[in-house]
Amino acid sequence: MSVVAITSRPHPPGRSDRPGPPRPRPAPTLTITLDLAAAPLTPRLARLVDLLGELAEAGEGVVRLAEPVPVRAVTAVPAPAPADEHPDTLRILAGSRVVRQGDREIPLTRIEFDLLLFLAEHPHRVFTRLQLLGSVWGYEHAVARTVDVHVRRLRAKLGADTPLVTTVYGVGYRLADEARVRVDRFR
Repeated sequence: MSVVAITSRPHPPGRSDRPGPPRPRPAPTLTITLDLAAAPLTPRLARLVDLLGELAEAGEGVVRLAEPVPVRAVTAVPAPAPADEHPDTLRILAGSRVVRQGDREIPLTRIEFDLLLFLAEHPHRVFTRLQLLGSVWGYEHAVARTVDVHVRRLRAKLGADTPLVTTVYGVGYRLADEARVRVDRFR
């Protein structure tokens, strides 16, 4: 990924080598080039693509495709679980950003999915709220209780009978030891 940023800078004070009123400067420009066909999107790259789409929808930017993308008709067929897998195993399909438990697809928001994927990729490790804000959200400037809200919503969607996210009181959160979670990076 290449990023080029050009910012407008005012002339230094006292510089008057040009007669007349100051010339208007162009608006700052940010150009981001992404190769989306190279590999499955990482959670951070997927978040960047989502944010760029939101900026374009709000009229604050323009998204241009370097080459036209062919439109294909795709029929969604759920990937079968392996025969030896426990029916309560939570399957995280990272490539398609889908979470399944048995035959049931669990709808998660972008942040809930990223949080679950991050914890599943780092089992047996405790993370503070600030570490999760930095790793999952990508910034640490939010209120630390934001993490608590998203963990509570994630627990509610995953069901109370399978505690997947464990609270380590006074420290933070981690994936439960008894959690049955499988991450499939390429589906």
